[in-house]
Amino acid sequence: MKTVYERRDVVPLLAEIFRELGYEGATLSRITERTGIGKGSLYHFFPGGKEEMAAAVLSEVDRWFEDFIYEPLRREEPSVAIEAMWRGVDDYFRSGGRICLVGAFALDGTRERFSEAINGYFRRWVDALVSALVRSGHEPGAAQQEAEAAILGIQGALVLSRALDDHDVFRRAIAGMKTRLSATS
Repeated sequence: MKTVYERRDVVPLLAEIFRELGYEGATLSRITERTGIGKGSLYHFFPGGKEEMAAAVLSEVDRWFEDFIYEPLRREEPSVAIEAMWRGVDDYFRSGGRICLVGAFALDGTRERFSEAINGYFRRWVDALVSALVRSGHEPGAAQQEAEAAILGIQGALVLSRALDDHDVFRRAIAGMKTRLSATS
């Protein structure tokens, strides 16, 4: 097992802890227990404590989505970018087996603390998908509705898949949304 020496090595571990326990449930003792990293080392990496840890995790999620979802939707050929978005979403959320940490933070008391990051994640995703849809011939108003419906569908599919402990729910929902979105193009 690799010994963690750098902050960037800790962030993915923290992400899974926050996904599993939520912000409030991820106490410093649970974080040290699950990472095997002492409190002193954690505070060395994150002098701002748990809030800085969560901010770093949200920043890492944001960076991944910017690189693999938003930017391609803004720049690449629309049908290619939208198809890549569906694959990326399926991979990132592990076919419904991994909750959306940003969505989870949006639903609890953590929302106010990280509202800028949460709002930016969803707003930029919708805007990037709108951009691709408009370039593919949608009217701006219809593109906005379709993009919001797609992101809403993804988030809802994650919740339902998790609630029913059935990854096929997520896969079916993604397939249906993909078909619907391609039919409107």
